[in-house]
Amino acid sequence: MGDHKEQPLRVGAAVRRRRRALELTLAVVAERSGLSVPFLSQVENERARPSRRSLERVADALDTTAGELLAAADPACSVDVVRADAAEFTSEARVRPLVRGHHQLHATEFTGDHDAGRELQHRNDQLMYVADGAVEVEAEGRAHRLGRGDTLYLTGGVRHRWRATVPDTRVVVVAVADHIDAVEDRHAFGGR
Repeated sequence: MGDHKEQPLRVGAAVRRRRRALELTLAVVAERSGLSVPFLSQVENERARPSRRSLERVADALDTTAGELLAAADPACSVDVVRADAAEFTSEARVRPLVRGHHQLHATEFTGDHDAGRELQHRNDQLMYVADGAVEVEAEGRAHRLGRGDTLYLTGGVRHRWRATVPDTRVVVVAVADHIDAVEDRHAFGGR
């Protein structure tokens, strides 16, 4: 009762909408992502569910983020409960959206390994909170070691990468959604 949808999240329609909005063919997205046209077609038609890594590759090809695609896949609710056993998108790491729908704020919990080689850059600000374990974050040429209870704030546009340094590490990432023009707002208030 009071729960948002109980069925699994369907990201295919969001991928298709984004691809069409950019006026791209499946072949172009396949070339950009390194994934096959048949696989992308199956994703768009909800016949295949992408791993977290594949979803990130599709998002990169569509000039967006996996979080934005997931948010666009799910309608926004003014009140939503996300259960602890929410869907996971990869076998090497457990990823759980903490906020569903197209909102101004995204929050995701990562448990286990993380693709440390993948450089990230988000349009808007984000906060990383280490709930359990430890991580190392590389940002602006510096390595930051974070342990349980530590947080790291990243201003929008900062390129970074991170990795868990302890098994079963849990990290919560909260970010202003990419569709929000927070960058312009920051300049309007004198860089605060």
